Amino acid sequence: MRTTKTEKLHLFEKMLTIRAFEEKAAELFGQNLIPGFIHLSIGEEASAVGTCSVLRPDDYMATTHRGHGHMLAKGADPGRMFAELFCRTTGYCKGKGGSMHIADFSAGILGANGVVGGGFPIMVGAGLSIKLRGTDQVGVVLFGDGAANRGTFHEACNMAAIFNLPLVFVCENNRFASTTPADFALAGGSVSGRAAAYGIPGHSVDGNDVLAVRKVVGQAVARARKGQGPSIVENQTYRYRGHFEGDPQKYRGEEEVKASRRENDPIERFRKYLLKEKTLSAKREKALRAQVAAAIEKAVDFGLKSPEPHPEAALEDLFVAP
Repeated sequence: MRTTKTEKLHLFEKMLTIRAFEEKAAELFGQNLIPGFIHLSIGEEASAVGTCSVLRPDDYMATTHRGHGHMLAKGADPGRMFAELFCRTTGYCKGKGGSMHIADFSAGILGANGVVGGGFPIMVGAGLSIKLRGTDQVGVVLFGDGAANRGTFHEACNMAAIFNLPLVFVCENNRFASTTPADFALAGGSVSGRAAAYGIPGHSVDGNDVLAVRKVVGQAVARARKGQGPSIVENQTYRYRGHFEGDPQKYRGEEEVKASRRENDPIERFRKYLLKEKTLSAKREKALRAQVAAAIEKAVDFGLKSPEPHPEAALEDLFVAP
């Protein structure tokens, strides 16, 4: 897949935006401004941006409890995202979803999900809808390596293959299912290798290389759009924060995290690539980072200044209007 210089700069900006959003969310969570739990995707920006860069606005996406980056990569507004994290009425779900349950049907985002593996049946339903309506949309469900060991993964892959649904299963293998190392709990050694059991293609890719992710997921999306059925893509990446904010991370050493960040940071890797091919200059990078920082501050301000819902709002939006 050919990517123009303009597109590359857009990918870089998206990655910077996700990193800045997540770092600000961590800071605000530490100030007790965000209730509940948050699960950050710092270190996984290339996977989110590369995947969503090949989707159309009307394509469907289902994400996970670690879904902020996916939402932003698919086109979500940072201001409405922060408003949802702050539980304000201007959030995507009017403050009722919070970090783990944000959705925006207008953008094809069928929702984040606090249930591990909960996105699989939702996306199979979306795939059946696409097929019955006869459109050329595609559905992508993102999940972690831990979710690949849930029954819904098998059921969804099996059903998608049987009915030749236009779906792409994108695993973000960040090496830890909560606190359990993937190399201990993942039978067969990979998620993509399981595709053979369903008679569909399976691909593993360097999930910290945004262009590689874009290429491989793009091929799977194109295949699905042509009516050739589902695929599994495994983006091999790494998260720098704990499973959740406050996680003591006794399952890995601090030096391991530092080494990954030092040697394989997706933003730094892409930055060096763009500088080398002269798509990015030091001046342009400085301007981009300033632009992103200003946008995130504006988004936080919007969220904090938005009103909190009235108690009776808890009884609204419970049923679909007839």
